[in-house]
Amino acid sequence: MPTHALPQRFERMSPGAFVACAVAGAFFVWSLQGTGVSLTDFFEGFPQMGRLVGEMLPPSPARLEAVGRALLETFQMALVGTVVGVLLSVPIAVLATPHLSPHPAVYHAARTLIAFFRTVPDLVWALLFVVSVGLGPFAGTLALIVDKIGFCGRFFAEAMEEVDRGPQEALSAMGASKPSIIMCAVIPAALPSFINTSLFSLEKATRSSVILGLVGAGGIGIELKVAMDLFSYDEAATIILAIFALVLVVERISAVLRRRVL
Repeated sequence: MPTHALPQRFERMSPGAFVACAVAGAFFVWSLQGTGVSLTDFFEGFPQMGRLVGEMLPPSPARLEAVGRALLETFQMALVGTVVGVLLSVPIAVLATPHLSPHPAVYHAARTLIAFFRTVPDLVWALLFVVSVGLGPFAGTLALIVDKIGFCGRFFAEAMEEVDRGPQEALSAMGASKPSIIMCAVIPAALPSFINTSLFSLEKATRSSVILGLVGAGGIGIELKVAMDLFSYDEAATIILAIFALVLVVERISAVLRRRVL
């Protein structure tokens, strides 16, 4: 009986690919040294982590009312920041879509703006807005709005770029204006992607709004920072559990909405 050689599991690397992999591996090893990764320190730190967890248990119910108010403020920031950010993202995304933008210069300007908003971390935006408008949830909400424009603007533009061009060309041949084509053919076709991205943005904003409180931009983050600074680890445990519950509820509701709407 004829024998057949087994197929190779992996294709043989070219010399250039082998050199690239070797350089990447060497850079990774160098990065391990540069970041100070140490298994000894990691395992020696376990007793300290155990002591911290022991001081957190049982969680303290002493400030449940204040934690509840801060948690509500956190979700309000996330909701308002997401809704306003999504609404502002749509026209910017239209300008950032090649075949919908009125001019190449406008297209590049919109793309640059989206990239800039997406590149700067939301914590930095929060610091800037705290200096501008003062401490409180308004600064955090503004930071989330800018962050959502960068996040949603990119995905909205890609969704509109990928929709079927047939209906758009048919409307254009009938003499429809560019705004009519966008409203009647482009946005309806990209709407499922818009909804999916918006729901993910709300989940992301809920988690981000917790961190923004650490710099005074409102929400429950400031409560967590104060508890940790005062070594009130049992109160910190209560706040962490409250944050976990909020994020879990938002994610579950978002998942249900995606299944029903999409």
